[in-house]
Amino acid sequence: MKDNIQEVHAICKKALTDGSLSKDEILVLLNCPEEHSDIIFQTADAVRKKEVGDQVHLRGLIEFSNYCKKNCEYCGIRGKNKNIERYRLNKEEILQTALRAESLGYRSVVMQSGEDPYFTAEVLADIISTIKAHTDLAITMSAGEFTYEEYKTIKEAGADRYLLRFETSSEELYKKLHPDSEFSQRMECLHMLSDLGYQVGSGFMVGLPGETPEILADNLLLLQKLDLDMAGIGPFLPNSDTNLAGAAGGTLINSLKAVALARLLLRNAHIPATTAMGSLDPKGREKALQSGANVVMPNVTPEEFREMYQLYPNKICLRDDPAHCRKCITGKIQGLGRTVSNEHGHSLKIKKGY
Repeated sequence: MKDNIQEVHAICKKALTDGSLSKDEILVLLNCPEEHSDIIFQTADAVRKKEVGDQVHLRGLIEFSNYCKKNCEYCGIRGKNKNIERYRLNKEEILQTALRAESLGYRSVVMQSGEDPYFTAEVLADIISTIKAHTDLAITMSAGEFTYEEYKTIKEAGADRYLLRFETSSEELYKKLHPDSEFSQRMECLHMLSDLGYQVGSGFMVGLPGETPEILADNLLLLQKLDLDMAGIGPFLPNSDTNLAGAAGGTLINSLKAVALARLLLRNAHIPATTAMGSLDPKGREKALQSGANVVMPNVTPEEFREMYQLYPNKICLRDDPAHCRKCITGKIQGLGRTVSNEHGHSLKIKKGY
């Protein structure tokens, strides 16, 4: 055990200046006992401070539709789930939500939905261009898989970023969890987004049924290989309306390790302290911010729709007014000795030109 802890310290010392960790080194850190994990978090926090600074970027989350044609095994809004009430925000509702977010001081919004056939590339482009005409918001889209030309249409309308998580690097596990999707197509979509000049975000869940430490290490290395602008990581939280209802969920400690290792590998990428972290632990988001994260995405979806967008159970802040959420998260960030950014939070990677 003593030799193992010494190895953890040696790897962390190296990681302060070098993000080229091997799979074996990643596995050593992932397998580090919980009581000795603080050195990993402290190292990631030091890299975060050096590479991206103390500012935390807030991105207002607009969940504009919970319709989805896909049937991912872990997801509460999967198409076959008949136990939820479906909704779609119309163009004016989405615009008003974006305007409200901007009035609360947000400089960026994330527009997220299931893969809803109603929201074609053309419909989304119309909404995005309208938001751009009425606000100075940066826009991240997260609406699933499209063709190259459709992604191009969305980009030309003004979308700055696109978030498309791969959830697992294991093709075998991906197929089990995504019965109507292909891992190769997901990778192709991520490459298309990069080619089109989007700031690209992806990521994965920690603790999916069938995941091993080796798969988790491969997930992290895939983040690095994709050279992402943003990496989103959170725990798997089993939903009672899915086939994985009885599965064990992901743990906070493993999720925090994954966030920390993502920071060591990606260096200057944006990494959110995800809402799922806060759903698992009341201080989950703060712990993630102290383990390498530098983004938080408070929910600005109209309150009457939030409970219908339940990807996982026990989601936090479902009944909180957006103004209260903005004040609350600002206080939490300042309590950590950090500041809320007043910038758009564009990619810090030189290759993107921001």
